[in-house]
Amino acid sequence: MNRRLLVLLMLLLLSGCGVRPPETPAPPPAVQESAEPEAIPAPEPEASPLPVSEPLLEASDFVRVTDYLPDIAVDLKYASADNFTGQVIYDFTDAYLRYGTVQKLSAALEALEPQGYSLLVWDAFRPTAAQFRLWEACPDPVYVANPEKGFSSHSRGNTVDLTLVTLEGEAVEMPTDFDDFSTLADRDYSDVPEPAASHAQLLEDVMTDCGFRPYDREWWHFSDTDDYPVEEIFIPESESEASSCASWPLTTATHTPASPSPTPPASWPGTPPPSTPIAQKLWRSGSPPW
Repeated sequence: MNRRLLVLLMLLLLSGCGVRPPETPAPPPAVQESAEPEAIPAPEPEASPLPVSEPLLEASDFVRVTDYLPDIAVDLKYASADNFTGQVIYDFTDAYLRYGTVQKLSAALEALEPQGYSLLVWDAFRPTAAQFRLWEACPDPVYVANPEKGFSSHSRGNTVDLTLVTLEGEAVEMPTDFDDFSTLADRDYSDVPEPAASHAQLLEDVMTDCGFRPYDREWWHFSDTDDYPVEEIFIPESESEASSCASWPLTTATHTPASPSPTPPASWPGTPPPSTPIAQKLWRSGSPPW
């Protein structure tokens, strides 16, 4: 019997009695290191805006002269009563011309500067309404163009009245003042002092070389050789922002009454004599209209 028990014990030992060897514990899960945050790319620099290019101008476009020629001087005589009529003719103080004419005027300035001179503008573009005002102030075809029959070349925007000045803007001796329509104002400089003749000849030579045509009765008057039509729409902006020349008040300068007027020439019967002393002188001289 003891032997049987021993055999059973041995069988139980051989079968393992259902006892399993201890399992090897699983390793703990690896701790995942936190990933470094992705670098945010720096914003690309914004491209500099392209410079705004000025619109291309046509030769016939009207421009303010000082916008393109800042060194030129301007004193528009018909913007004040400082003219032969003694009246304000237009209500703006900036000179306007065709762009093509301004380019030629620029060439004239460049030619004069090395010689110590600049330019002073007395009259440039003259609106057609201003020509009617001139006619209203002095309705005499001897020296004022009748707008009913044709406008002054100033109304084309390619004609300018000007004189020489120093680079500092000081006046130099010229044959006459502006609005002097005596024979001294013509282009025969033999009857004026030598300095005046020399200055007038220099002005004429430079302006002619730069593409202008001089008027033989007025040393200050030059027209662009490139012609343009009469402009009846464009009106420069006035100091008072008037919308039309027709609304401008006609201001009369104080003056001494003229002596009894001579009889009008027979070729213009019924023409009323001018009222100011300067205009009386012009009327008697028989100067042509402009």
